[in-house]
Amino acid sequence: MPDREDSAQDTNAAVWKSDIGVNFWKSTASDRERRRAGHRDLMAQLLPFAAGEPFTFVDLGAGTGAAARTILGCYAGAHAILADFSPQMMAQGMVELEPYAGRYTYVEFDLTQAGSWPAQIPDRLDAVVSSLCVHHLRDERKQTLFGEIFAQLAPGGWYLNYDPVLPPDPVAEQAWLRAGDRRDPGAAGKRAHRTPEEQFRYENHVRYMTPLDPQLGYLRAAGFEGVDVYWKELDYVIYGGRRPADAAGDS
Repeated sequence: MPDREDSAQDTNAAVWKSDIGVNFWKSTASDRERRRAGHRDLMAQLLPFAAGEPFTFVDLGAGTGAAARTILGCYAGAHAILADFSPQMMAQGMVELEPYAGRYTYVEFDLTQAGSWPAQIPDRLDAVVSSLCVHHLRDERKQTLFGEIFAQLAPGGWYLNYDPVLPPDPVAEQAWLRAGDRRDPGAAGKRAHRTPEEQFRYENHVRYMTPLDPQLGYLRAAGFEGVDVYWKELDYVIYGGRRPADAAGDS
Protein backbone atom coordinates (compact mmCIF):
# COMPACT_ATOMS: atom_id res chain seq x y z
CA MET A 1 0.00 0.00 0.00
CA PRO A 2 1.23 3.56 -0.65
CA ASP A 3 2.03 6.06 2.07
CA ARG A 4 -1.39 7.09 3.40
CA GLU A 5 -0.33 10.32 5.09
CA ASP A 6 -2.90 13.03 4.37
CA SER A 7 -1.74 15.51 1.79
CA ALA A 8 -2.57 19.20 1.92
CA GLN A 9 -4.21 19.06 -1.49
CA ASP A 10 -7.37 17.09 -2.15
CA THR A 11 -6.84 15.15 -5.38
CA ASN A 12 -10.49 14.11 -5.82
CA ALA A 13 -11.28 17.18 -7.88
CA ALA A 14 -8.26 16.60 -10.13
CA VAL A 15 -9.66 13.15 -11.00
CA TRP A 16 -13.42 13.73 -11.08
CA LYS A 17 -13.64 17.33 -12.31
CA SER A 18 -11.40 16.78 -15.32
CA ASP A 19 -12.36 15.73 -18.83
CA ILE A 20 -9.50 13.19 -18.76
CA GLY A 21 -10.82 11.55 -15.60
CA VAL A 22 -14.40 11.39 -16.87
CA ASN A 23 -13.33 10.11 -20.29
CA PHE A 24 -11.37 7.33 -18.57
CA TRP A 25 -14.45 6.48 -16.49
CA LYS A 26 -16.59 6.33 -19.64
CA SER A 27 -14.05 4.21 -21.51
CA THR A 28 -14.05 1.55 -18.76
CA ALA A 29 -17.79 1.71 -18.02
CA SER A 30 -18.87 -1.38 -19.96
CA ASP A 31 -16.54 -3.82 -18.19
CA ARG A 32 -16.99 -2.14 -14.81
CA GLU A 33 -20.79 -2.22 -14.90
CA ARG A 34 -20.82 -5.81 -16.16
CA ARG A 35 -18.86 -6.84 -13.07
CA ARG A 36 -20.87 -4.70 -10.66
CA ALA A 37 -24.43 -5.03 -11.97
CA GLY A 38 -25.30 -7.89 -9.63
CA HIS A 39 -23.92 -6.00 -6.63
CA ARG A 40 -26.10 -2.97 -7.39
CA ASP A 41 -29.11 -5.27 -7.91
CA LEU A 42 -28.60 -6.68 -4.42
CA MET A 43 -28.37 -3.19 -2.95
CA ALA A 44 -31.70 -2.34 -4.60
CA GLN A 45 -33.30 -5.58 -3.36
CA LEU A 46 -32.29 -4.79 0.22
CA LEU A 47 -34.54 -1.73 0.23
CA PRO A 48 -37.90 -2.39 1.96
CA PHE A 49 -40.28 -1.01 -0.67
CA ALA A 50 -42.95 -2.64 -2.82
CA ALA A 51 -42.36 -2.47 -6.58
CA GLY A 52 -44.88 0.33 -7.23
CA GLU A 53 -44.61 2.11 -3.88
CA PRO A 54 -43.70 5.81 -4.14
CA PHE A 55 -40.56 6.80 -2.26
CA THR A 56 -37.68 9.25 -2.52
CA PHE A 57 -34.05 8.28 -2.13
CA VAL A 58 -30.74 10.08 -2.43
CA ASP A 59 -27.75 8.62 -4.27
CA LEU A 60 -24.73 10.29 -2.66
CA GLY A 61 -21.63 10.73 -4.79
CA ALA A 62 -23.84 9.52 -7.61
CA GLY A 63 -21.45 10.18 -10.48
CA THR A 64 -23.20 9.08 -13.67
CA GLY A 65 -25.99 7.46 -11.67
CA ALA A 66 -25.33 3.71 -11.93
CA ALA A 67 -26.81 2.95 -8.49
CA ALA A 68 -29.78 5.26 -9.02
CA ARG A 69 -30.55 3.71 -12.41
CA THR A 70 -30.64 0.24 -10.87
CA ILE A 71 -33.04 1.32 -8.12
CA LEU A 72 -35.26 3.28 -10.52
CA GLY A 73 -35.42 0.19 -12.72
CA CYS A 74 -36.50 -2.01 -9.79
CA TYR A 75 -39.08 0.36 -8.29
CA ALA A 76 -41.50 2.08 -10.64
CA GLY A 77 -42.64 4.50 -7.91
CA ALA A 78 -39.17 5.67 -6.90
CA HIS A 79 -37.81 9.19 -7.35
CA ALA A 80 -34.04 9.70 -7.20
CA ILE A 81 -32.06 12.71 -6.06
CA LEU A 82 -28.51 12.31 -7.32
CA ALA A 83 -25.91 14.31 -5.42
CA ASP A 84 -22.46 14.87 -6.90
CA PHE A 85 -19.78 17.56 -7.07
CA SER A 86 -18.53 17.00 -10.63
CA PRO A 87 -20.29 18.89 -13.45
CA GLN A 88 -18.68 16.51 -15.94
CA MET A 89 -20.03 13.40 -14.24
CA MET A 90 -23.48 14.94 -13.81
CA ALA A 91 -23.62 15.90 -17.49
CA GLN A 92 -22.79 12.34 -18.53
CA GLY A 93 -25.29 11.04 -15.98
CA MET A 94 -28.12 13.04 -17.51
CA VAL A 95 -27.39 11.30 -20.83
CA GLU A 96 -27.46 7.86 -19.22
CA LEU A 97 -30.57 8.62 -17.15
CA GLU A 98 -32.63 9.72 -20.15
CA PRO A 99 -34.95 6.65 -19.89
CA TYR A 100 -35.90 7.88 -16.39
CA ALA A 101 -36.69 11.48 -17.34
CA GLY A 102 -39.02 13.06 -14.79
CA ARG A 103 -38.07 10.59 -12.07
CA TYR A 104 -34.74 12.06 -10.99
CA THR A 105 -33.06 15.33 -10.01
CA TYR A 106 -29.35 16.16 -9.88
CA VAL A 107 -28.04 18.45 -7.13
CA GLU A 108 -24.51 19.69 -6.54
CA PHE A 109 -23.09 18.43 -3.25
CA ASP A 110 -19.45 18.16 -2.17
CA LEU A 111 -19.37 15.28 0.31
CA THR A 112 -15.98 16.33 1.67
CA GLN A 113 -17.59 19.38 3.29
CA ALA A 114 -19.48 18.81 6.54
CA GLY A 115 -22.55 20.91 7.24
CA SER A 116 -25.95 21.65 5.76
CA TRP A 117 -27.22 19.53 2.90
CA PRO A 118 -28.50 21.24 -0.28
CA ALA A 119 -31.97 22.72 0.07
CA GLN A 120 -33.21 20.54 -2.82
CA ILE A 121 -32.83 17.43 -0.64
CA PRO A 122 -35.92 16.82 1.56
CA ASP A 123 -35.56 16.70 5.34
CA ARG A 124 -37.08 13.22 5.65
CA LEU A 125 -35.77 10.77 3.09
CA ASP A 126 -37.01 7.21 2.66
CA ALA A 127 -33.56 5.88 1.82
CA VAL A 128 -29.99 6.93 1.09
CA VAL A 129 -27.46 4.94 -0.91
CA SER A 130 -23.85 5.58 -1.78
CA SER A 131 -21.66 3.75 -4.24
CA LEU A 132 -17.87 3.89 -4.61
CA CYS A 133 -17.50 7.30 -2.99
CA VAL A 134 -17.28 7.03 0.82
CA HIS A 135 -13.78 5.57 0.58
CA HIS A 136 -12.65 8.93 -0.84
CA LEU A 137 -13.44 10.64 2.49
CA ARG A 138 -11.21 11.04 5.54
CA ASP A 139 -12.24 8.95 8.54
CA GLU A 140 -13.53 11.91 10.51
CA ARG A 141 -15.68 12.92 7.53
CA LYS A 142 -17.02 9.37 7.18
CA GLN A 143 -18.20 9.64 10.78
CA THR A 144 -19.87 13.04 10.39
CA LEU A 145 -21.43 12.02 7.07
CA PHE A 146 -23.04 8.95 8.64
CA GLY A 147 -24.48 11.20 11.34
CA GLU A 148 -25.85 13.58 8.70
CA ILE A 149 -27.42 10.68 6.77
CA PHE A 150 -29.06 9.42 9.96
CA ALA A 151 -30.50 12.87 10.67
CA GLN A 152 -31.81 13.20 7.10
CA LEU A 153 -33.60 9.83 7.05
CA ALA A 154 -37.23 9.38 8.07
CA PRO A 155 -37.78 6.92 10.93
CA GLY A 156 -37.38 3.44 9.46
CA GLY A 157 -35.33 4.80 6.54
CA TRP A 158 -32.38 2.78 5.25
CA TYR A 159 -28.81 3.65 4.33
CA LEU A 160 -26.72 1.28 2.19
CA ASN A 161 -23.15 1.73 1.01
CA TYR A 162 -21.29 -0.21 -1.71
CA ASP A 163 -17.57 0.42 -1.47
CA PRO A 164 -14.05 -1.03 -1.34
CA VAL A 165 -12.29 -1.42 2.00
CA LEU A 166 -8.75 -2.09 3.18
CA PRO A 167 -7.80 -5.55 4.47
CA PRO A 168 -7.75 -5.86 8.27
CA ASP A 169 -4.18 -7.21 8.38
CA PRO A 170 -1.29 -8.35 6.11
CA VAL A 171 -2.45 -11.99 6.08
CA ALA A 172 -5.84 -11.01 4.67
CA GLU A 173 -4.16 -8.61 2.23
CA GLN A 174 -2.02 -11.40 0.78
CA ALA A 175 -5.06 -13.67 0.47
CA TRP A 176 -7.01 -10.96 -1.36
CA LEU A 177 -4.10 -10.32 -3.73
CA ARG A 178 -3.59 -14.04 -4.33
CA ALA A 179 -7.23 -14.57 -5.27
CA GLY A 180 -7.31 -11.44 -7.42
CA ASP A 181 -4.16 -12.42 -9.29
CA ARG A 182 -5.50 -15.90 -9.99
CA ARG A 183 -8.68 -14.42 -11.40
CA ASP A 184 -6.74 -11.91 -13.49
CA PRO A 185 -3.27 -13.25 -14.41
CA GLY A 186 -2.29 -9.83 -15.72
CA ALA A 187 -3.07 -7.99 -12.46
CA ALA A 188 0.42 -8.23 -10.94
CA GLY A 189 1.97 -6.82 -14.11
CA LYS A 190 -0.52 -3.97 -14.17
CA ARG A 191 0.34 -3.07 -10.56
CA ALA A 192 4.06 -3.06 -11.34
CA HIS A 193 3.84 -1.01 -14.55
CA ARG A 194 1.31 1.76 -13.94
CA THR A 195 1.63 4.91 -16.00
CA PRO A 196 2.01 8.14 -14.01
CA GLU A 197 -1.67 8.90 -14.67
CA GLU A 198 -2.72 5.41 -13.51
CA GLN A 199 -0.57 5.76 -10.38
CA PHE A 200 -2.17 9.13 -9.60
CA ARG A 201 -5.67 7.63 -9.89
CA TYR A 202 -4.66 4.64 -7.76
CA GLU A 203 -3.20 6.78 -5.00
CA ASN A 204 -6.33 8.93 -4.97
CA HIS A 205 -8.43 5.74 -4.85
CA VAL A 206 -6.74 4.27 -1.75
CA ARG A 207 -5.67 7.43 0.07
CA TYR A 208 -8.46 7.49 2.66
CA MET A 209 -9.59 3.87 2.36
CA THR A 210 -10.00 2.10 5.71
CA PRO A 211 -10.84 -1.40 6.95
CA LEU A 212 -14.45 -2.49 7.30
CA ASP A 213 -14.87 -2.86 11.07
CA PRO A 214 -14.32 0.80 12.00
CA GLN A 215 -16.89 1.87 9.44
CA LEU A 216 -19.51 -0.44 10.93
CA GLY A 217 -18.69 1.16 14.27
CA TYR A 218 -19.24 4.61 12.80
CA LEU A 219 -22.74 3.55 11.67
CA ARG A 220 -23.64 2.17 15.10
CA ALA A 221 -22.29 5.30 16.80
CA ALA A 222 -24.49 7.42 14.53
CA GLY A 223 -27.55 5.55 15.80
CA PHE A 224 -28.25 3.01 13.04
CA GLU A 225 -29.76 -0.38 13.85
CA GLY A 226 -29.60 -3.57 11.80
CA VAL A 227 -26.00 -2.70 10.94
CA ASP A 228 -24.62 -5.58 8.92
CA VAL A 229 -22.36 -6.56 6.05
CA TYR A 230 -25.02 -7.61 3.56
CA TRP A 231 -22.52 -8.76 0.95
CA LYS A 232 -18.74 -9.04 0.74
CA GLU A 233 -16.23 -10.34 -1.78
CA LEU A 234 -12.57 -9.67 -0.95
CA ASP A 235 -12.22 -5.88 -0.82
CA TYR A 236 -15.74 -4.93 -1.96
CA VAL A 237 -18.67 -4.79 0.46
CA ILE A 238 -22.27 -3.69 0.86
CA TYR A 239 -22.99 -2.59 4.40
CA GLY A 240 -25.67 -0.48 6.01
CA GLY A 241 -28.49 -0.16 8.50
CA ARG A 242 -31.68 1.71 9.20
CA ARG A 243 -32.77 4.60 11.38
CA PRO A 244 -34.99 3.09 14.09
CA ALA A 245 -38.71 3.51 13.59
CA ASP A 246 -40.41 5.89 16.03
CA ALA A 247 -43.36 3.65 16.83
CA ALA A 248 -43.10 0.06 18.03
CA GLY A 249 -43.98 -2.37 15.27
CA ASP A 250 -43.17 0.04 12.42
CA SER A 251 -40.94 -1.47 9.70
